[in-house]
Amino acid sequence: MKFTRYVAVLVACAGVLGASACTIPTDDDPGKDVVAKTVLQIPPAFTVGDGSTVSPSQDIEVHTFGAELVSAKLINDADEVVAELGGGGKLSSETSTSSWRVTEPLGYGRTYTLTARDSEGQTVESTFTTVTPTYRAEAYVSPDDSEVGVGQTVNIRFDITIPDAYKKAAESTVKVTANPPTEGAFYWVNQSELRWRPKDHWQPGTKVHVEAKPFGHRLGQSTWGGDDTEAEFTIGDEVIAYVDNNTKILTVKKNGETVKTMPVSMGRDGGRWSTPPGTYIIGDKNPSMIMDSETFGLSHESGGYRTKVNYATQMSYSGIYVHAAPWSVWAQGNTNTSHGCINVSTENAKWFQEFVKRGDLVVVENTTGDTLSPYDGLGDWNFDWATISKDSSSEDSSSS
Repeated sequence: MKFTRYVAVLVACAGVLGASACTIPTDDDPGKDVVAKTVLQIPPAFTVGDGSTVSPSQDIEVHTFGAELVSAKLINDADEVVAELGGGGKLSSETSTSSWRVTEPLGYGRTYTLTARDSEGQTVESTFTTVTPTYRAEAYVSPDDSEVGVGQTVNIRFDITIPDAYKKAAESTVKVTANPPTEGAFYWVNQSELRWRPKDHWQPGTKVHVEAKPFGHRLGQSTWGGDDTEAEFTIGDEVIAYVDNNTKILTVKKNGETVKTMPVSMGRDGGRWSTPPGTYIIGDKNPSMIMDSETFGLSHESGGYRTKVNYATQMSYSGIYVHAAPWSVWAQGNTNTSHGCINVSTENAKWFQEFVKRGDLVVVENTTGDTLSPYDGLGDWNFDWATISKDSSSEDSSSS
């Protein structure tokens, strides 16, 4: 809120009504009159009203009008000084001779008293309360403290649904800073998970810092943001694996150079089990895991399975992995036999898992069926850039 400094002038008239002005002769010049003026001193003003209920992120400011601000103090309901003009140390504020702003964060459901005095001796006081949320939306940022691949997205997961009307507000609480600066955009993959993806693959060596500061922001009718959090990560070498159904060969490239090829058996052609074409992001790496076909709707009685597999490297949330399949070595390189996964030998599965990292990419080519959904969770690079950037509040990551 901006205040305009002004002084009200009152003309004091003695005598009959209707006089255009009152004059007082001066001793120095009896023939010269002056208009008598009374300056009305305006006391300091606050950006929060007495008895009001505000957000903890509300700007708490004191402004004076024509006088200097001499003292200002904010005290909480435990009688603790939250901020004080000239307090220094633990107290946080920004000040000038005519205004002061509290920068120390406030809490939910607290009562505060703000007092101020100006150089004219005028003192004012205001007591206000911060909102008490019915629900708090905690934000979790990933990845953090790691080296990831050129296809890695910034993931901000809230532990509660964010209504459509408040999604822009949620986006505004997140800042992605990259060095070198990188163009990117925000988008939602579901009602609780916000993503940020660069327009093009990250440049290897890029340093990324993410700040999520939802605290004090309304994110639903009765929902307010939880604690602020942050994360950082570094982009490693470019690693992209290409899986070509025409040759049934997986080719791994590092910084554009081929480092290994291996035969594969993919999802059975021409039906429900065909491996979707498109770009996948490497996710979790499991030295071993149990795969159960019932998790994607195929019962054991209908030809499904529950099998332990080794070196399972995740490619999608829908259950597609590169994994060891010693039972299909005979088919690898010539026949597709799986329910969608990329089957390789145990030796090759181990090598692949140890070589790739989270955020590396796998591009599946020349298979039948629809492209992997961009909403899968690891299919983000199948979004059309124009679609996700059109309504995004993001821009260059150096400033958004």
